[in-house]
Amino acid sequence: MYAEAAGIGRIVPAAVAVPADADDVVTLVRWAAERSLSLVPRGSGTSMGNGAIGPGVIVDLSRMNTIGPVDLHSHSIKVGPGAIRNDVNHAAIESGLRFPVDPSSGAYCTIGGMVSTNAAGAHTLRFGSTRDWVIALDCVFDDGSRATISRLAPLPKGIPALDRFIADVDPRLVTSDALIHTGVAKDSSGYGIAAYAHTRKLIDLLVGSEGTLAIIVGVQVGLAPLARKRSSVLGAFTSIDSAVVAAVKARHAGAVACELLEKTFLDVAASAGSESRVSALDDLPSGTNAVLLAEVEGGNDKESEAAAGQLARAFNDAGATVTRVALGPSEQHEIWELRHAASPILSRLDPALKSMQFIEDGAVPADRLADYVRGVRETLDRHDVKGVIFGHAGDAHVHVNPLIDMSKADWRQKVDSILNDVVDLTASLGGTLSGEHGDGRLRTPLLARTWTPEAVELFADVKRAFDPRGIFNPGVKVPLDKQVPLGDIKYDPLLPPLPPHVRRALDSITEKRAYTTFRLSLIPESH
Repeated sequence: MYAEAAGIGRIVPAAVAVPADADDVVTLVRWAAERSLSLVPRGSGTSMGNGAIGPGVIVDLSRMNTIGPVDLHSHSIKVGPGAIRNDVNHAAIESGLRFPVDPSSGAYCTIGGMVSTNAAGAHTLRFGSTRDWVIALDCVFDDGSRATISRLAPLPKGIPALDRFIADVDPRLVTSDALIHTGVAKDSSGYGIAAYAHTRKLIDLLVGSEGTLAIIVGVQVGLAPLARKRSSVLGAFTSIDSAVVAAVKARHAGAVACELLEKTFLDVAASAGSESRVSALDDLPSGTNAVLLAEVEGGNDKESEAAAGQLARAFNDAGATVTRVALGPSEQHEIWELRHAASPILSRLDPALKSMQFIEDGAVPADRLADYVRGVRETLDRHDVKGVIFGHAGDAHVHVNPLIDMSKADWRQKVDSILNDVVDLTASLGGTLSGEHGDGRLRTPLLARTWTPEAVELFADVKRAFDPRGIFNPGVKVPLDKQVPLGDIKYDPLLPPLPPHVRRALDSITEKRAYTTFRLSLIPESH
């Protein structure tokens, strides 16, 4: 039941542990440290980079899902790592606030998972990623010691992992000048050593560390005021270049979100039958190669409408062939429905075609976005593979769903070649392999191709300081010897099949997006 997650990998674990509270985690870590067993923290299993599967002991933190009261004085809330993002946001809304980091998986991803990968979403353009909103982390370190790491307080004393880090690694981090992908707006790759060097707050290093430095047993996140009024704008463009220019203008015009739907995405959306056709497609003229969907906020109707008008003018100045301003909730729902149109259609494609997200999280400097999209399209065309391209244009961050024909004998070779080519492309443009999903086991062996040797060495030093025994999620962030990006792929017909009741359960979870389902509850009593 824990051999797969939302990504493409499969690894059957040695065992599963389901802690009920932080004391359970302390006991588990001490037990694992004594026996040199690896622990793989996991929330809802929405990991795209294979970071929530592994050969060791899966630590299912989903039962630690408490949500405390909103603190109106500090605009914050304390939650368990298994708390679901949308549940936390609903609690905040009841107090007139919101948790503004909004990944598309918000209905089922956990706060612990978001902290683990430094998750982001459509509104990162305005509000930043998860790291920007984490105030404190309750952590269990490699020897079972437990401490809270806070932005607002000095580091706790007497924690060996922290002492090793401060003595051995901290001096080098604060003096290094080779720690970032210059010009990239979002980055969940590697450790957050640049953020740490900037703030000197250890919390910034722990966020995004994917369970490799400590196990998180509690989180305090900050909250933002609710948006009073929202408006949206759709813009259609004949070229990706003009859409990129418009995205830059949208950012300068104060957009809180700006999403890109490239022609591959539009073609898939348009392939739906009349019963599920999205009406916003009817606004698009022939020759449309890209659509931007953008959102603005205002203190009242007048401010929101004025901001939308300014955004529409910016789109027109960039060469939009059509702009549509949506002021009311129903109008906005209609145009944003287009953003969610592809997934249901992809699920109904030829069963031989599998949507495999293995190049699905690249981000580049804003002025290289058009080059990146073109490069990905050319790569897919060169390998005779169809794909769907979309993403966060305001952040120059792109998601890709290659559609791999599993009936072809060379499907695995194509996957390997496409991955290799896109890594080369990303490196040539000064980009990152992960804008918001983390490295996992998929991207970790590739980090040396997009980071400097100094940065890669520092990643290893950080890992060694916090986890010298290598018990926390080994093979993520720092590669193991001879580790490869693509191990077993869960769609491979040559893999030994999982037990039938497991296969049915996991397929149902994927089809229904029912990732919050407790996996052990799906095991029949007879097993």
